[in-house]
Amino acid sequence: MHEPDEALLGRLRAGDASAFEAVIAAYQRDLYRLAYRFTRNMEDAKDLAQEAFLRAYRALPRFDGRSSLYTWLYRITLNLCLNHRRGKMPEATKETTALADPAPGALEALAESERQAAVAAAIASLPPQQRATVILRVQQGLSHKAIAEILDCSEGTAKANFFHAVRNLRARLQGYGAQEGSDAVR
Repeated sequence: MHEPDEALLGRLRAGDASAFEAVIAAYQRDLYRLAYRFTRNMEDAKDLAQEAFLRAYRALPRFDGRSSLYTWLYRITLNLCLNHRRGKMPEATKETTALADPAPGALEALAESERQAAVAAAIASLPPQQRATVILRVQQGLSHKAIAEILDCSEGTAKANFFHAVRNLRARLQGYGAQEGSDAVR
C-alpha cells in the first residue's frame, strides 16, 4: 500500500525531494501498463510513462487538487498516449509465422493468441475516446466515474462511450468468428 495522495502532495509542496520518488514508486506500474495498452510496445510505454512523470513534476506548482493525484497522472499519461498514436501510423497486424507445436494444447494456444491479436487490433481501430474508455474500463479496471474524471467528461458520457465501443468491437470482431472475443469487454 502506498502513501495517501494528500500526504504525498503535502510533502511535495513542502519541497521534500523523496516525495516525488514515492509518487513514482506508487504509480509507475499503473502508468506503464496504461501506456503499454495503447502502444503495444515496451520501449514506447516506458518512454511515455517517464514523460508523464516529467510533465507532472514540471506542472506540480499548477496542480490545483480538484482531482486526485492518481487521476491527474492518468490524464497526463492518457494525453501523451493519444498524441503518440496520432503521430504514428498504425502498425500492420503482424502475422504469426511460427509453426504450431504438436504438443497438446498448442492449437488452442495459437487460436487464443490470434483471438487476442484480433481484439487488440479492433480496440486500436476505435475512435480515440472509445479506445481510451475501453482501455481504462476493461484493461485498467477503472469505474465509469474515474474514467469520467480522467477524460474530463460526465459519467453518462463515459458510459455512452463504453456502450458504443462495445458495439463497435462486436461488429469488428464478428468477421473473425470471434463473437466470444467481444465478451471480454462486457
